[in-house]
Amino acid sequence: MSKFLNAKYQGLETYTPGEQPQDMQYIKLNTNESPFPPAPSVLDAINSQEIEKLRLYSDPECKVLTNKLAQLYGILPQQLYFSNGSDDILNFAFMAFSGNGTEAAFPDISYGFYKVFANLHGISHKEIPLKEDFLIDYRDYCSLNKFIVIANPNAPTGLTLSLSQIEEIVKTNPNNVVVIDEAYVDFGAESCYPLINSYDNLLVIQTFSKSRSMAGARLGFALGSTGLIDDLNKIKYSTNPYNINRMTLVAGEATIRANDYYMEKCKIIAENREYTTEELTKLGFTVIPSKANFILAKHADMEGKYVYEELKKNGILIRHFTAPRIKDFNRITIGTKEEMDVFLSTLKKIINERRQNENQ
Repeated sequence: MSKFLNAKYQGLETYTPGEQPQDMQYIKLNTNESPFPPAPSVLDAINSQEIEKLRLYSDPECKVLTNKLAQLYGILPQQLYFSNGSDDILNFAFMAFSGNGTEAAFPDISYGFYKVFANLHGISHKEIPLKEDFLIDYRDYCSLNKFIVIANPNAPTGLTLSLSQIEEIVKTNPNNVVVIDEAYVDFGAESCYPLINSYDNLLVIQTFSKSRSMAGARLGFALGSTGLIDDLNKIKYSTNPYNINRMTLVAGEATIRANDYYMEKCKIIAENREYTTEELTKLGFTVIPSKANFILAKHADMEGKYVYEELKKNGILIRHFTAPRIKDFNRITIGTKEEMDVFLSTLKKIINERRQNENQ
């Protein structure tokens, strides 16, 4: 850190992204990326003709992309906002809808960026504890009168709130924005975006990173009332109007046209998730039931850090957290069936070696 950094940022605790080591070839089950490539039509769309156009600025209004997604979701184009990944939108939402006396609230175990954004912008916030079973108690958020951010499915648990529970939160906080972060909704949960036609304080955020195989392209979107979308655009046009590059726009448009391809891949991932959950249970793991493309699991006889380290030695990356309530758990991204079989067989080897060492 240099002596020039603004004093208000010097104590900032940053977000820690999933590791991306380059020392060897790993099976990556640590950052919730899709194990499947983009649809063939997406690869075709990113052609030499489009690359030549990189000399031109991208469309700041994302008109083609917006119209296509609005048609897919059955909403008005004015109810959609695109940005450089869903993290960008979350950042803007914290800037736009909290502070100046409006506190933020989110679960104590959830996506780590919520706390980072609150601290970045100097926003007072309340971290509401999950229940003992790691569920979010929706009643904790009713009539809270704060800017509320909830991931549904939650990360890293994969657990969900029902549509009626979300509606109750939104309905009882009419004077504050409620953000529902649906990064993982396509893997088995129900989206609450139809509620944006009934409530002007609901902002739903989704991403192309997970279910649409575009984590490296950085494309996220929000659905909400025209008023909320106008607010986000005000922030965008005060920072970087061209925040989505031309290649990402082209890839996004082709992705929407290939929606059936991606939804089929989501079904496969969900099947692999259930298979992996069953097999881990047989190996002595406790697995939290998930509706995301990951699971959170712990073993009765092995610390979470030990499982993580032993898998890494064997070329498999998973995500280990140090927060006290989940330090014995690991988050495991669901990959292809072949990847999960390698993961499971490696785990069996680790368990057997551990038992042999203990019996010596």
